[in-house]
Amino acid sequence: MVKGLYTAYTGMRNEQRRMDILTNNLANSDTTGFKKEGVTSQSFDDLLAFRIKDSTTPGVDAKQIGSMNMGVKIGEVYTDYTQGPMKVTDNTFDMALAGEGFFTVDFTNKAGESFTLYTRDGNFNMTKEGYLVTQDGDFVVGTNGQHIRLSTTAAETKIDRGGRIYQDGRLQAQLQITDFENYDYLEKFGENLYQPVDGATQRDAEAEVYQGYLEAANVQTVYEMVQMIATTRAYETNQKVIQAHNDTLQIAANQLGKI
Repeated sequence: MVKGLYTAYTGMRNEQRRMDILTNNLANSDTTGFKKEGVTSQSFDDLLAFRIKDSTTPGVDAKQIGSMNMGVKIGEVYTDYTQGPMKVTDNTFDMALAGEGFFTVDFTNKAGESFTLYTRDGNFNMTKEGYLVTQDGDFVVGTNGQHIRLSTTAAETKIDRGGRIYQDGRLQAQLQITDFENYDYLEKFGENLYQPVDGATQRDAEAEVYQGYLEAANVQTVYEMVQMIATTRAYETNQKVIQAHNDTLQIAANQLGKI
């Protein structure tokens, strides 16, 4: 009977985690280059043979009951790297990538430390000194490993599919487009930046650069809202299970105990 309470409890914790992911996806549905997240879960019966002596517990602070852990176990949060739709802006320094790959950015934190990060957000600007930067002011890196610096007096700036930047017909720089063998070795840094972890292996990128476009988030708002409704109902169902067990325990303690 008490184990049933913990089964429902782990279900509630799992649905709460799903809700956190869904709300974060919806909050970033207008974030350029954002990649939505999802979460997996593993049921008790699927993992019985492996978990019977496992000391791990579902949720954050759930406790184990006996030698077996009843209920659902939260799996892992994953990122969906599916390409988002492109939207036309016609701005000179707006760029979108078609295919697999990332823009390379020299990121500087509040402590003044610089390191390389990667992004699909091509919403760039040019500073008064001619540097190509992100909306947060971080420098965009070229194929020579240096910050891209352009002429501020050029009449025309064109960017071809290979990321080569021409000003008034002259080649000025080329964007460093980086790709990785396995995206499992990338972790999110903020909303739309990524940093590689140990084991990440770079490879030649096949993405093409489209000037005057931006890649929108790959979040389908209607789908996420439907999933939120389903998650809410699942959470409420687990609440009812706990209430039913609570009522049964009250009867057992207050009425049957008198007999």
